[in-house]
Amino acid sequence: MRNDELQAMAARLTDVDGIVAVALGGSRARGLHRPDSDYDLGLYYRGGLDTAALRALAGEGVEVSEPGGWGPWVNGGAWLTVGEDRVDWIYRDLDRVEAVWEGCREGRFETGFQPGHPLGFHSPAYVGEVAVCQVLADPTGALTALRTATRDYPPPLRAAVVENARWEAPFILAAARKGAKSADAAYVAGCLFRATGLLAHALHAHAGTYVLNEKGALHAAATLPTTPRGLTPRAQSLFTRLGTTPQTLHAALDDAEALVAEVMGVVGGGGCVAP
Repeated sequence: MRNDELQAMAARLTDVDGIVAVALGGSRARGLHRPDSDYDLGLYYRGGLDTAALRALAGEGVEVSEPGGWGPWVNGGAWLTVGEDRVDWIYRDLDRVEAVWEGCREGRFETGFQPGHPLGFHSPAYVGEVAVCQVLADPTGALTALRTATRDYPPPLRAAVVENARWEAPFILAAARKGAKSADAAYVAGCLFRATGLLAHALHAHAGTYVLNEKGALHAAATLPTTPRGLTPRAQSLFTRLGTTPQTLHAALDDAEALVAEVMGVVGGGGCVAP
């Protein structure tokens, strides 16, 4: 889509009751897109949302969800095709985003269940989306003001995310040992995924960088200046050689514990603990 086409769509969307701003997010906002990447449009709304008007804009055959239709965090939207391009409308409750931002400033965050996010939805992702987005339409200026405020990663959030990883990563690996004894490879793999995800979050927080999605977070962590050399291939190798016997599972957990210790030696610990 051309930029003027995006701007025109955003203007039409802000005419819908409830929508106060529209922003381009995802890989295209960060300049990391491929030619076939989707256009992710965040539809920031307050209060009720006129989904009937959205359906009229989307056109026949496009399913437009009600708020909450996709889950508690990525709570709705629509998938469109415009010409040869895929365009995703993604709802964001601006009141909730602002509340999450206030929590982040005080070192509070949460991880909630959300379909499509096997590690869980990390609430500061709302803030990170705003910080890196390209505002397309914002008649009240509310999203632009929030974007300016969120550019600097809050030090209390950094301390909280690092401290959460400091205690939870060893804890989940200790729990995995019980599954390894009974050769429960699926459970061990799940624990390893959680532990490596926590390390990715801690490394990003230490660098003052938001994680927007667990997909690609380990690869992104490899680009950070203080990340231990070879982190991504070492973490991925934990899964490729898990095996199905207690011996191979315990060996993978030995390596995971060494990786956790190395990362925590880099990022440190202490500070606020997330609820």
